[in-house]
Amino acid sequence: MNRQDKPQTLRVFGRNKKQGKKLSVVTAYDLTSALIVSAGGADAILVGDSLGMVVLGHENTLPVTLDDVLHHCKAVTRARPQIPVIADMPYGSFHISSEETVRNALRLVKEGGASAVKVEGGRQRLQTIEALLAAEIPVMGHLGLTPQSVNRLGGYRVQGRGSKAAARMVDEARLLADAGCFSLILECIPSDLAQRISEAVNIPTIGIGAGPDCDGQVLVFHDMLGLFDGLSPKFVKRYANLGEQAREAIAQYTQDVREGVFPGPEHCYTSESASTGKGLNNAAQPGSSLKHKEEKEAGYLADMENGKG
Repeated sequence: MNRQDKPQTLRVFGRNKKQGKKLSVVTAYDLTSALIVSAGGADAILVGDSLGMVVLGHENTLPVTLDDVLHHCKAVTRARPQIPVIADMPYGSFHISSEETVRNALRLVKEGGASAVKVEGGRQRLQTIEALLAAEIPVMGHLGLTPQSVNRLGGYRVQGRGSKAAARMVDEARLLADAGCFSLILECIPSDLAQRISEAVNIPTIGIGAGPDCDGQVLVFHDMLGLFDGLSPKFVKRYANLGEQAREAIAQYTQDVREGVFPGPEHCYTSESASTGKGLNNAAQPGSSLKHKEEKEAGYLADMENGKG
């Protein structure tokens, strides 16, 4: 387990950029995925609005609400992952006014426990970003393919092709960096453009479909682990095929139940242990043996590492 012993802050972004160390960011949407991402040694978690597709079953990210993101952000931060948690501001949560944007972002920070928020868009978001920063809320920018703009963009297409489009994106990246964003997602843009932007700004760039020259990378949890059979973009590398393994496990379980193989004697309780008072706690639900004080002080994962889970 590579989980951080000491909580890591957003300073890891700037520090790694200066040291030339690549940043690893992975999405997470609940306690279990947050524990896995943290234990895997990632530098940060993004509670992305991609949850609309891989968790909630929507065709795109547009239907995702602030309450959706808040709900999942709370679950992630309950894992006490010891790394920064960045919450996506969903479509409609930062489009009305600066006042409403700040109010919504404050909920993600105060109620959801997020370390920062992510906002899609370039020049047109400067006032929004300035308002968030004035409220002491760190902001991650997002340029290139911005999924919340899928209707305007005419679908999921590579952005920044052509000299004019590329120059405009470089200019917008500089504007976001100068405005005070601590980092910048670059999604689905040509690799040479991503390299150009990464060299032009003093904040780290996090690529997703933007080539190897960004300062870090981000992937969707379900995509990289083979848990989602929907849209599979070219830029996704599947590091495991857990979906197939899970289906095989369910099939084996179903067969065992139907054939009477499960539960076996080792999965059953006896009346003798009940009468003697031995083994009474064996019926506890997973994780219920955790002491509240220990869970509060150390977090669920720490208890698992100590063999208490």
